[in-house]
Amino acid sequence: MKDTQLYSQILGIEKPWKVTDVKVSLPEDEVEVIVEHGGGKLSCPKCGKTCPGYDKRKRRWRHLDTCQLKTLLVADVPRVECTEHGVVNVSVPWAAPGSGFTAMFEALVIDWLQVASISAVADRMKLSWNAVDGIMQRAVKRGLSRREALSPTRISVDETAYSKGHDYITVVTDQVQGVVLHVADDRKTNSLAEFYALLSEEQKAGIESVCMDMWPAYIRATREALNDADSRIAFDRFHVAQYLGKAVDQVRKQEHRQLLGQGDDRMKGSKYQWLRNRRNMSRRQQLDFSVLRQSTLKTARAWSIKEFASQLWDYRSRTWAEKGWKRLLGWMARSRLKPMQQTGKTLGTHLWGILNAVILGVDNSHAESMNSRIKTVKVRARGFRNKQRFRNAIYFHLGGLHLYPDGIRF
Repeated sequence: MKDTQLYSQILGIEKPWKVTDVKVSLPEDEVEVIVEHGGGKLSCPKCGKTCPGYDKRKRRWRHLDTCQLKTLLVADVPRVECTEHGVVNVSVPWAAPGSGFTAMFEALVIDWLQVASISAVADRMKLSWNAVDGIMQRAVKRGLSRREALSPTRISVDETAYSKGHDYITVVTDQVQGVVLHVADDRKTNSLAEFYALLSEEQKAGIESVCMDMWPAYIRATREALNDADSRIAFDRFHVAQYLGKAVDQVRKQEHRQLLGQGDDRMKGSKYQWLRNRRNMSRRQQLDFSVLRQSTLKTARAWSIKEFASQLWDYRSRTWAEKGWKRLLGWMARSRLKPMQQTGKTLGTHLWGILNAVILGVDNSHAESMNSRIKTVKVRARGFRNKQRFRNAIYFHLGGLHLYPDGIRF
């Protein structure tokens, strides 16, 4: 078999294109595959209309290596003159428009990017950082354009840090599919409103629950976008537990300082005992902690309130759930522990959303899991130059997108 026939089969080159020559340069460790257009009708790649030829432009594409030799496709690509779109290049079957790489080469880079950073892939493939980043950007753009119309029923909304300080992005996750639906800058009302703007009225009507923390901007955006939003907004149990945990820790700090002033250091080193789930303690730890939690310490009372709250998430009747939570709020108000009283007021103001979470049986565990995976993406990349690249990486790894170019034979 001739070299031209071999590469025609390897590349899947068919009429009107054909491989006319293969040039091997051992000093440069390079193979050039020359491809020509065999003539015939030409059409505009944008509208598909048959158009007259205008001229030809030489272009080169990087392909998969051949026997460790860098392999390039070289072709004089015809341009046509379209009455609607002007002078444009005709499409080539082996590469996506605007790419300097064949579809098969981009697919290989995409596979590597699934498990390694852009820098590592660039070193491995002997490409520039920007070239690999460009492949990722095109893959994400393709994936988002192919994604079917969104029809989420249960979504999670959460923020994650982009960099140190108060610099965040908003992430919307589909709880059912387990994929990221939308990523937006900051955590303002407009951040979440961007997502709702992508949905039709019918799609918004199909949303059963929006699980979030008690951040006012997210509540406002959801109320503005969804009818009867207050029956669909659910305040996440993990954030409620976080509020209670912080209140317990504030009581502990205050009491520990008072006891130290009296020469009593029995609470020293006990911070995480009050916050840790007892089921995650060893038998020895449980025995040590039982002395503290059964004592008359103020912190023990605060801890009992927190533990009681953790038992209020299994109700199925809204009436009984409301009675249980109001009993908790009454206990917090009468506790004479200022941090618990303040937290009780916060929970009381948002009780409607907490009850929604209880009855709908939703929480933000999906979002917390996604947050952990986003952190892994960020650590692997050792940070991102800007938020746009951070967003692309999140969509690439966690968006559940079909990323490969058209026509891949894998």
